[in-house]
Amino acid sequence: MLISYNWLKSYIPQIPEVDKLSDVITFHLCELESVEKLPNGDAVFDLKILPDRAHDLLSHQGVARELASLLGIEFKLPEYKLPNSIETNLQIEVESENCGRYMGRIVRDIKVGPSPEWMVKYLESVGQRSINNIVDATNIVLFDCGQPIHAFDLKKLASEKIVVKNAKDGEVLDLVGSEKLKANLKDSDVVITDGVKNLAIAGVKGGLNSGISENTTDILIEVANFNAVSVRKTARRLGILTDASKRYENDLSPTLCDFAMNEISALILDLCPNSQFEEVKDIYNKIPEIKKVSFATSYISKMLGVKITDEEIEKILKNYHYEFIHQSDWWEIVVPPMRLDITGSHDMVEEIGRVYGYGKINAQIPSADFGLSDNPIWIKICLAKEKLVQDGYREIMNYVFQDKGEMEVLASASDKKFLRTNLTDSLKESIKLNAVNLPLLDIDQVKIFEIGTVFTKDGEEIRVAYGDKKEIKEISLEKFVFEKISPEEHGYFSAEKFLVLAPSSSQVSSEKTFSKQISELQIFKPWSIYPFMVRDIAVWVTQGVEPEILIDIYKSFGTELLIKEPKLFDSFTKNGKTSFAYRLVFQSNDKTLTDEEVNKIMLNITDKIKSLGFEVR
Repeated sequence: MLISYNWLKSYIPQIPEVDKLSDVITFHLCELESVEKLPNGDAVFDLKILPDRAHDLLSHQGVARELASLLGIEFKLPEYKLPNSIETNLQIEVESENCGRYMGRIVRDIKVGPSPEWMVKYLESVGQRSINNIVDATNIVLFDCGQPIHAFDLKKLASEKIVVKNAKDGEVLDLVGSEKLKANLKDSDVVITDGVKNLAIAGVKGGLNSGISENTTDILIEVANFNAVSVRKTARRLGILTDASKRYENDLSPTLCDFAMNEISALILDLCPNSQFEEVKDIYNKIPEIKKVSFATSYISKMLGVKITDEEIEKILKNYHYEFIHQSDWWEIVVPPMRLDITGSHDMVEEIGRVYGYGKINAQIPSADFGLSDNPIWIKICLAKEKLVQDGYREIMNYVFQDKGEMEVLASASDKKFLRTNLTDSLKESIKLNAVNLPLLDIDQVKIFEIGTVFTKDGEEIRVAYGDKKEIKEISLEKFVFEKISPEEHGYFSAEKFLVLAPSSSQVSSEKTFSKQISELQIFKPWSIYPFMVRDIAVWVTQGVEPEILIDIYKSFGTELLIKEPKLFDSFTKNGKTSFAYRLVFQSNDKTLTDEEVNKIMLNITDKIKSLGFEVR
């Protein structure tokens, strides 16, 4: 949403400078995408208004009202000169339940022409082009207060009558600035008609054959409120996204129509002072109920995690012009008609916290004693992983769903309709796939393991499968821990403490002692989920120089990202010099490394090597 600084200034005489206002918006209102300072002294803010506040902040008036309340300064509505009106013969019939309010007004003897300079500048500041004074006036109201307005050429209507109803399947309508829509209207779409033909798609776009032209002399002004869901469905289905549909689909208060009708009437009177205004016809089907919300000071403080005083709450409510009652710890407010987002006390927590300033609230993790202890199954899994890693195996994780098995699942892909009955089959496939990367992984053979659950008709069981291309073994987790791991091998558990891990054990160790012993174990470390990068470096050294001097450099300057021991993969001697070629493997546990990061490390390594008089090939 583009917002003009000068436009805001018309509502807030004491508005701060652009830079200060940017901070207020960022820290208290919404995300600020950008600020563009224009040569004419204006500035344009690009605000990212989220759906929860789109009903009142997609307008200059809404943003100005919010900023004035945040800053506790004056918000001044313009004083409009309203026209005198005469009786009207206009008839309005609302047949669709998706129209909550429809206001219509006939204005005669207007003169269509260029817009005044101030109007053109305002529209251009928010990315709109000037069309003519009448159309521009409707757009000014849209971007000023957020209420879409449409103007029909009265002489193009069959009669002085408006009927709001649902369309018929297959109807056709030519739209302003758009190609002809053929058979795209459905009975779920709401249309504006003159009782004979369709004039516009309600809340979306006006029809070509009823629009304003340079020959227009009499107009019918439409200010209406349409159902948000209905407008969104129609606009999305037809692929017609307009400034009007954007506001309607985020819901608007029907009370906004009154201000919009007064504003458009005053603008047209100013543009066409000799015009004749007829009285407003207003069909108000769904008058919103007055909403009230109650909350307690203690509740606000508890939810925000900071002590909020009654005085601070009262100041915020007064700045926002809430009507409220306060008794002791209890508050009751009348929700303003434009604030459709406030439905309960939880919304007032956000409202007060936002204005108070989240930056004033110190982040503190709540203390809690959950009384939890280490899970015996998890301990066994950790011990099994530690044993297998020490024996040179690396962990893999395979998909639990298979194309065959004993336990079938519902609503799954055709090749994943069953739960696995063993780990061995997937382990074999993983060995084949990983064998392809042997040279890159700098390992001689693939030795892998998996610890996971299998599903048979007899029930679920956690198993351990491990092996290489020659042999794979698969046994239960309980049996693996009992047979393969001894207390003496780890050195962390006494024989008595270790019994808790055995499948037949009936002894239970002290939870605190046991947990402490487990926490002291330097066991299985999760692998990085991010890709590694390989760099090869070959260096000429004087014959007789040991390669360990290069290894020390690689380790010292390789940082913690050098995850493997540098591997010598080539060496030869020629003309009194020896070439040592090493492979370095870099990887991060936090992110995907970039070439720039690794190249910087390699540059430091190269500089150090050159400083010793060696030559990088």
